[in-house]
Amino acid sequence: MTKPRILPSLALAAICLSTVLPAAADVAVLVPIQDATLYEDAGGTVANGAGEHLFTGRTAIGDRRRALLLFDVAGEVPAGSTIVAASLTLDVSLVPLSVIPVATGVHRVLAAWGEGASDAPDPEGIPAPAAAGDATWLHTFFPGDLWALEGGDFDPAPSASETVGGLGPVTWGSTPAMVADVQEWLDSPGTNNGWILVVDSDDLQTAKRLDSRENPTPSARPQLTVEFLSVADVEIPTLSAWALALLAALLLAAAVRRLA
Repeated sequence: MTKPRILPSLALAAICLSTVLPAAADVAVLVPIQDATLYEDAGGTVANGAGEHLFTGRTAIGDRRRALLLFDVAGEVPAGSTIVAASLTLDVSLVPLSVIPVATGVHRVLAAWGEGASDAPDPEGIPAPAAAGDATWLHTFFPGDLWALEGGDFDPAPSASETVGGLGPVTWGSTPAMVADVQEWLDSPGTNNGWILVVDSDDLQTAKRLDSRENPTPSARPQLTVEFLSVADVEIPTLSAWALALLAALLLAAAVRRLA
C-alpha cells in the first residue's frame, strides 16, 4: 500500500506559514506649531509671526524672503517608530504678474527660533514691526537672541528641492534626507528646529506667497505627511514569523515520525 505523500504537502505549508506580509505603514498629517517669515531687513526689526501667510524668494527690488516651519513630530508620531516617508505640502496663494518658476530648497534649521504676535497688514508683503519673541532677519527671538548668520542658520544642503511656480499646492516629495530629519526629530526632540524654505537665486520678482498655519482655510495650511512603522508594526510580524516557523518545524517532525 502506498503511503500518503504528506511530507511535500507539509513542506509547502511550512513555506506558506513562514511567509509574513510586510506591515502597512501608518500615516500622520501634521500642521506646524510655529511658522514665520524672515524679511530681509538691515535692522532686523520687522516680522510676521501671526500672519496668515508666508513668503519665499526675492521681491522686485531684490529683498529676500524665507519661510520657517516647525512641526511637533515627537508629539504626533509614536516614540520608537521608524519613519519610512515624509513629504511637505504648502499652498501658493499669490504670485507676481510675471511668474518666474524657481527652485525652492527645504533646509534643516540649526537654531531654535520664535513666533511672536506681529501681524502684517494684508496682503502681508510688507511686514509689521517685530514683537517680542519674533524671528527676524537678524534675530532668533526678537529683540535679544541673534542668528549666527543673517537670514537664519541652516544646513546649506537642502533636504529637498522643488520648483515653485504658479498658484495652488506644491509638494516637496519624500527624500532620504527629509526622512532622516523627521526620524531625528522623533528620536531626539531637542534637535527639532524645523525647516526653512530658501530660494537660492539672484533673479528678481521670484517672491511667492504661501499660506501659513494661521490661515482661515484649514486645507490651505502647511502639511507634513509622515508615513511610519510603529514599534507594534515592526515587532508583531517578527514574532509571528518565529511562531510560524516553529509550527512548521513541529509539523515536519510529526510527518517524519509518521513516515518512518
